[in-house]
Amino acid sequence: MIVAEQKSLAEIDQLVRNAKKLLIVGCRECVTVCMAGGEKEVGILASALRLKWENEGHKTEIVTAMLQRQCEPEYVAELEKQLDGVDCILSTACGVGVQYVAEKYPIWTVPALNTKFAGGALEQGVWTEKCGLCGECVLHLTGGICPIIRCSKSLLNGPCGGSHDGKCEVSAETDCAWALIYDRLKKMDRLDLMLELQPVKDWAKSRDGGPRKVVREDVRL
Repeated sequence: MIVAEQKSLAEIDQLVRNAKKLLIVGCRECVTVCMAGGEKEVGILASALRLKWENEGHKTEIVTAMLQRQCEPEYVAELEKQLDGVDCILSTACGVGVQYVAEKYPIWTVPALNTKFAGGALEQGVWTEKCGLCGECVLHLTGGICPIIRCSKSLLNGPCGGSHDGKCEVSAETDCAWALIYDRLKKMDRLDLMLELQPVKDWAKSRDGGPRKVVREDVRL
């Protein structure tokens, strides 16, 4: 999932303070799971802004809305009936959702969150990056451990000289990804994969050529 965290209330205040009518739009997908932009967070944020502005004598009307997803046009279109008088939209979606809303409506749209990475939960309230979205997955060669993200140098052919006792030279708290890969492959009796040298990665499948697109002709209308 995409992991994000909310900007500080002070920063959000500055982003939307000049609005006469503010619409805060939440998302029920990734940002709900990471507890950054779901219905609960939208309610808390709206209440915090109202209280802050009331104490300061500042007048901005605040309304809220929830969308199933902000990254698909059909869901974003549902906002149409809630935009009367709105001159600013505060989106609690990831950066993708913010862009979809901004492209759909000629209303000043700003992000309430900082989008961090694609990852998952380690424990309650803790998320970690797992995937670099590189466009050329090699997890079948590394025992399901991503060397692009989990190795500090994104190495494809084993550890560097800075690896020591299973830890990365970057930090004693950071596991060496290739030590993890070795242990995983050994456990599965697939250490033969460590002997297969991987060619230079085709980064053209990553981000270097501009925004990427996936087209599925079998499901297009």
